Amino acid sequence: MSVETQKETLGFQTEVKQLLHLMIHSLYSNKEIFLRELISNASDAVDKLRFEALSKPDLLEGGAELKIRVSFDKDAKTVTLEDNGIGMSREDAITHLGTIAKSGTADFMKNLSGDQKKDSHLIGQFGVGFYSAFIVADKVEVFSRRAGLPASEGVHWSSKGEGDFEIATVDKADRGTRIVLHLKSAEDEFADGYRLRNIIKKYSDHIALPIELPKEQAAAEGEAAPELEWETVNRASALWTRPRTEVKDEEYQEFYKHIAHDFENPLSWSHNKVEGKLEYSSLLYVPARAPFDLYQREAPRGLKLYVQRVFVMDQAESFLPLYLRFIKGVVDSNDLSLNVSREILQKDPIIDSMKSALTKRVLDMLEKLAKNEPDQYKGFWKNFGQVMKEGPAEDFANKEKIAGLLRFASTHEDGGEQVVALTEYLARAKEGQDKIYYLTGETYAQVKNSPHLEVFRKKGIEVLLLTDRIDEWLMSYLSDFDGKGFVDVARGDLDLGKLDSEEDKKAQEEVAKDKEGLIERLKVALGDAVSEVRVSHRLTDSPAILAIGEQDLGLQMRQILEASGQKVPDSKPIFEFNPAHPLIAKLDAEQSEERFGDLSHILFDQAALAAGDSLKDPAAYVRRLNKLLVELSV
Repeated sequence: MSVETQKETLGFQTEVKQLLHLMIHSLYSNKEIFLRELISNASDAVDKLRFEALSKPDLLEGGAELKIRVSFDKDAKTVTLEDNGIGMSREDAITHLGTIAKSGTADFMKNLSGDQKKDSHLIGQFGVGFYSAFIVADKVEVFSRRAGLPASEGVHWSSKGEGDFEIATVDKADRGTRIVLHLKSAEDEFADGYRLRNIIKKYSDHIALPIELPKEQAAAEGEAAPELEWETVNRASALWTRPRTEVKDEEYQEFYKHIAHDFENPLSWSHNKVEGKLEYSSLLYVPARAPFDLYQREAPRGLKLYVQRVFVMDQAESFLPLYLRFIKGVVDSNDLSLNVSREILQKDPIIDSMKSALTKRVLDMLEKLAKNEPDQYKGFWKNFGQVMKEGPAEDFANKEKIAGLLRFASTHEDGGEQVVALTEYLARAKEGQDKIYYLTGETYAQVKNSPHLEVFRKKGIEVLLLTDRIDEWLMSYLSDFDGKGFVDVARGDLDLGKLDSEEDKKAQEEVAKDKEGLIERLKVALGDAVSEVRVSHRLTDSPAILAIGEQDLGLQMRQILEASGQKVPDSKPIFEFNPAHPLIAKLDAEQSEERFGDLSHILFDQAALAAGDSLKDPAAYVRRLNKLLVELSV
């Protein structure tokens, strides 16, 4: 072994220490996945070398035959995995093996509960392949040299998976990485050719380069051990290039875990080959769980891009719109050049055609999932629903298709779950109903009990209940579905169209005319607090509500703008009162204008609270209410 120089001991990042603790204490019931994870990393390293060598052929250093080798030593109780990929410099090793350089780290650590079963799911979502080596090893050594660096700049990294690791500079003749696992005493079952062969066939058969194991050869008595011979144990062909009929579900699932660095099976996948004007293959997956960085729109995302089976880019974001950023997969094109860059991708008309087709394919896959596996789609919606709601604003061409995939809570379902599809809503619509009614708010309890729903309950009309922060913004882009327009039941002058009889409309007009005097008094009493006062057709039980003007921002949008520090346009609500309510009758009969004013403001503030808004002058409300209570008790 070459002499080590520049040897130093460094501490792991805090997050790595906690992860290693979970790993070492047998977090995984299925320990053999360590080999899958290390082979997956080695495959990535070879892909990166193959791509960099397109523009710098010297990086291949005369060795263009790319492969992964797995060997073992029963006596020493070691398993060794070696690749001739891109390799690591000293700085690379410190960065990649000592820290987790991935967005969402803080959220990940915050969610660790100490419950091993729950935390294993979190680790699966987060993806920490290299550290899985410590499931079976009590010491891990890494020997590596980055392609293009001199032999004298090899690096030796080692750790026992505790608080620190050692790193030193060594001579390494060949580029690439060799990982030596010193197995724990209870894990020596893995130092066995038959066991390793089975694990590779089970988890890594899809890897598109040879994975070699030493041939089992016994020396004849008295003879020296024969020279080591290697044999390929995996299929070593790109899975997405094979016909669908030849690929088993288990192979699709393992390939997903490889490209997504996930530990769970995907919900669904779509494998297609396109021939004709454009030629490309695609394999797209819907994950079962959302990653921690899903709502960080600037986080790395996209499909693995291959050109004629040569890896080009790890996260090519140009092939799918941002609202589908959770989709994982591979696209392999015959029509792009091998020196393609992110900048070129953004300007290439071929990409626009592929993006359009791939987007439709994903939406079709989700439609199929919703139709055939409604329970699984319910889980998908819980994880990715809010991201899907970004779709109508970003993807006008597929707006109707996306709308069909949206799910909402409604007055038809109890419990607040977002399970109602727009097609189901329309199937239950009343005869003569030509609108889709909805109400936005901060919480399910608030919207479910809103006075705005009273007339809809009376007439048995279903209303969608929208409580996600994004909902009001979504509805500003979703004007109609299947020819039926959307109507916010808290906005403007409610018109139920054919759902109101001519007698109802005539009666409403007569009541409005009869209460003109009260309307004028309320306008004077409430003054600048309101834009308009009118008789309500929405109420059956409550005395008053506040409606939003047709062009005004709703409460959700106002709160979003305020939270982001933007100036919110001035707007005043419409005060509507229920002429049949006893409190309104008493108000109408009140002779004292001072008392009339106090009662009017109390009703206004109560209506604001019922709408989920905060009072502009809570002290004035309390003062008026206390004054009224004192008068009633005298």
